[in-house]
Amino acid sequence: MLDITYKQITLRTATASGKVTCGPETVKMIREDRLPKGNLLDIAKAAGLLAAKKTDDLIPHCHPVAIDGMQFDFEVVNDGVEIQATGKSIGRTGIEMEVLTAVSVAALTIYDLLKPVDKNLEIVSVKLLEKKGGKSDKLKDVKEGLTAAILVCSDSTAEGTRLDKSGKIIEHNLTSYNVRISDYQIVPDDKDKIQEKIKGWIAGGVNFIFTTGGTGFGPRDNTVDAVKPLFDKYASGIVEAMRVHGMMRTPRAMLSRSVAGIAGKSVIVTLPGSSRGAQESLDAILPGLFHAESMIAGEGHDSN
Repeated sequence: MLDITYKQITLRTATASGKVTCGPETVKMIREDRLPKGNLLDIAKAAGLLAAKKTDDLIPHCHPVAIDGMQFDFEVVNDGVEIQATGKSIGRTGIEMEVLTAVSVAALTIYDLLKPVDKNLEIVSVKLLEKKGGKSDKLKDVKEGLTAAILVCSDSTAEGTRLDKSGKIIEHNLTSYNVRISDYQIVPDDKDKIQEKIKGWIAGGVNFIFTTGGTGFGPRDNTVDAVKPLFDKYASGIVEAMRVHGMMRTPRAMLSRSVAGIAGKSVIVTLPGSSRGAQESLDAILPGLFHAESMIAGEGHDSN
């Protein structure tokens, strides 16, 4: 099974549909509730619910999903029974396979209940109608033309005795969303040098400024103290998201002093210096963080 531990926990929804076709006489029997095996739609709904809960037992690579809501809609039409199922789940992976399984088994159950009276049954058009939630749904937050600058704050990296890994991780993540890196610098853990670089980027209107390193408890961890005075507004929710995500993976995440805020028209986020800490922090806030640019521009929130 694929590793999904890096994914954010979000509300996931999906809707699927299908149909069982049958003859006009069979449709009449359904409407008059005269089937030899009893009520059709209640049994099909129960079967669909049970199937959705067993999806990970049936399909090898499906992760167990907590189904927080499942709704069925059946419509008896002139040539059969139309089925639609909508599921909701708060988790790390989508619920589309669960609703597709639910529709499929509901259709099979209808087939089973109708086969004594109709030899020309057919299950058709089982398909996913809609899927929401997770990373793919948030890509709408990524506008064209966003810019970012990266500042690596480390004495040893500035001296050339330590390889820059976390800065490269930030760069890779940002470019994967087509965010243009306007500048990338390495400076010592020096408050004045850190502020000098960041002030220049703020003046230049860079949309997002990411620092890495200097967020811990060490005597030379100066990044947070350098950045705080530059904020016009704090953005504590960004840091809360990073810490909650990190704490689910290691208790050491609570030792981060990371901060985030707005200075001018720039969003500044201080990330840990470790490769793992930087990646997990980015997993927690991207791509949703990019919507901040629209908010700063006065465009507000959309309905989603």
